[in-house]
Amino acid sequence: MVLLHGIGSSRHAWEPVIPALAERFDVLAVDLPGFGDSEPLPAQVEPHPAALAASVASWLDGLGITGPHIAGNSLGGWVALELASRRPVASLALLSPAGLWRGRTPLYERVSLRITRWFARHATELLCHLMRYRLARIVAFAQTHGQPSRLSPDYARTAVRSMGHCPGFEAVMHAAEHQCFVSGSAIECPVTVVFGSREFLLPHHSRHLDQLPDSTRVEELPGCGHVPMADNPNAVAALIVKATGHARLTKGSRAAAQ
Repeated sequence: MVLLHGIGSSRHAWEPVIPALAERFDVLAVDLPGFGDSEPLPAQVEPHPAALAASVASWLDGLGITGPHIAGNSLGGWVALELASRRPVASLALLSPAGLWRGRTPLYERVSLRITRWFARHATELLCHLMRYRLARIVAFAQTHGQPSRLSPDYARTAVRSMGHCPGFEAVMHAAEHQCFVSGSAIECPVTVVFGSREFLLPHHSRHLDQLPDSTRVEELPGCGHVPMADNPNAVAALIVKATGHARLTKGSRAAAQ
């Protein structure tokens, strides 16, 4: 099970759900290039989502991993789609995936993310200090989390530092803002797309599914926001497990037909 985070985030965003997933899978939480502990892509490589996917694919090849299950949040969902368009994967669980808009990234998302980045970058220590207070966590994460009051101070500080310190934010934003996901080849694995009922970062006009397989399953996570892993870890883990179950059913059906 490979976990891909959103822009300005890191592998640590998945920590609330990893224990439950680790009971069923070998879990690999990835820092995408330019985020967390991963170096950016070389300067001559434009870090659009397809290039990030190619980097993940190369990393998986180096580990000898073929056909993994993939779960991606936000930018990570877009990267997961690009990955599945280029190589076999067992299943996709896309949590509030980016890239499903028309044309360029909508202005609302671009402005929101750049404001968040500015504060996290220029007031990192002040914000981290304030994260000890529940009200401050609610204010800081109200747009991205459906249950910001449930965030622990440590989780909140890690999220602030990830957004403020990641060297790849500007380059990835610039590379992706004039693009959207376009399926150049068929995605053959089962696809599950999930949006929280408190999704405030991706309005409905940013959720076009016409580039995805007709069999794509669309589900809702009640009470969850754009980054749902800390809102309801058990529900998110259960949904990801359910998505992998569709893969097993599909393989079983194909084998029976043969």
